[in-house]
Amino acid sequence: MIVEGKDGLSDYDLFRSLQNPLNDNTFTNDDDLKSHLVQFFSDKDQKFYDHRIMKLPERLRKVIRYDGKYIID
Repeated sequence: MIVEGKDGLSDYDLFRSLQNPLNDNTFTNDDDLKSHLVQFFSDKDQKFYDHRIMKLPERLRKVIRYDGKYIID
């Protein structure tokens, strides 16, 4: 589905992978959130990052193809 608007950083797969872990937690302060994020990303292996980085060129091609309209996967 394509809608008007711009593709935000939070829509990239790397950040979308955080959605469920963040929804399942309540953070009382910035340090709790930072600690959770550091743990989340340090638990991921190289393949996790490689896969998501390799998806970026296709994502950019879609943005260009649809003239910057928002893409909902």
